[in-house]
Amino acid sequence: MTDNARARKLADRIQVVVAETLDRRIKDPRLGFVTITDARVTGDLREATVFYTVYGDDEERAASAAALESAKGVLRSEVGRQTGVRFTPTLAFVPDALPDNARTIEDLLDKARAKDAEVREVSTGKTYAGDADPYRKPDDEGDEEDAAGTAEAAGAAGGVGRAGGNDDTDDTDGAAAK
Repeated sequence: MTDNARARKLADRIQVVVAETLDRRIKDPRLGFVTITDARVTGDLREATVFYTVYGDDEERAASAAALESAKGVLRSEVGRQTGVRFTPTLAFVPDALPDNARTIEDLLDKARAKDAEVREVSTGKTYAGDADPYRKPDDEGDEEDAAGTAEAAGAAGGVGRAGGNDDTDDTDGAAAK
């Protein structure tokens, strides 16, 4: 077994060699606008997976896939000659799903933008159901007095004391102590 760094270096080299060979040596008319996006090599350096994209419709993708399969022997020979490894890895060509995923994400983002615009349009000229700022501020004098009065009333009526039990005052006559 080899380390991952060597496999990654070989994969990078395979990607470059395959792309250059497709550009310079392969003259198959079925081969469309092919871009080699990535290459991955197994840990034992015996198999290489080459990911590619094709610009065009489904028919051009199928024709390019057939052209890559027929040129696999030439590409493998060129990879072996330029990399100098003892065993030339077998090549497997896989269409990359990245453009399809990117297109799906773009469609979802367009839908989200449309919904945001719709909500923005509906909300123009509208006001809040309550106050613009529904939160109480601690600097309001009336709120502090109301909270203190509520605590005194609860202490006198129900005998509710502080948690922890370290009171100096008796809970039953808490109102009288204050």
